[in-house]
Amino acid sequence: MIRVLLVEDDPSLGEALVDLLEQNSFHVDWKKTVADAKNHLNQSDFDLLILDIGLPDGTGLDLAHWIKDNFDIPFIFMTAMNTAENRLEGFELGAEEFIPKPFHFKELLLRVDHVLKAHKRSPRTLTLENVEINFEELSVQIQGEDKQYLSKRDFELLKFLIDHSPKVVSREEILDQILGENQFPSLRTVDNSIVRLRQALGDQQADIIRSIRGIGYQWQGVKYDEDSE
Repeated sequence: MIRVLLVEDDPSLGEALVDLLEQNSFHVDWKKTVADAKNHLNQSDFDLLILDIGLPDGTGLDLAHWIKDNFDIPFIFMTAMNTAENRLEGFELGAEEFIPKPFHFKELLLRVDHVLKAHKRSPRTLTLENVEINFEELSVQIQGEDKQYLSKRDFELLKFLIDHSPKVVSREEILDQILGENQFPSLRTVDNSIVRLRQALGDQQADIIRSIRGIGYQWQGVKYDEDSE
């Protein structure tokens, strides 16, 4: 079930939003202050945050600054403080939506659905016979051995191959989409990352990343564990 943290100090609106979201199969935690929201975020995981701006002990903008520094969770502003300055600051902080009050409940649901689709969480694990890949920990563990921790870039490449399988992905495409921000990217950068992935997967699974001469690479294994998404 998708978990939403609602930060809204208006009792009647907060209650109405909790009812609306829960009727649409969301699990909602409702907090009324910045302090309570921070405390709750440190204790629980959420898929989406809906933030009012005017709060008793601060602003939703201040809260968003803190969230941005500590979490990777999409958030929506929902506020009567609909000035151009607030909208600009909100979007600069990374807000997905800025919904002015009053609003139609159906509009809120549509915007929530849009944000969640755009930020669909990556699966947590993938199991390959004797190997477990954990996308949250960025780790690979061969049965009976210690976990190996790889770089975020290597894991992004692995996920890119899996997501596009059974398509053969060119080295140029990988370079452009995944490794292009490296300081000195080259096709060798792609090949070196593939070598690290194969080494981490071990001898029994190394061939699961197939090399297509002159083209690129292909993931030949399963995609994701059914219960991990």
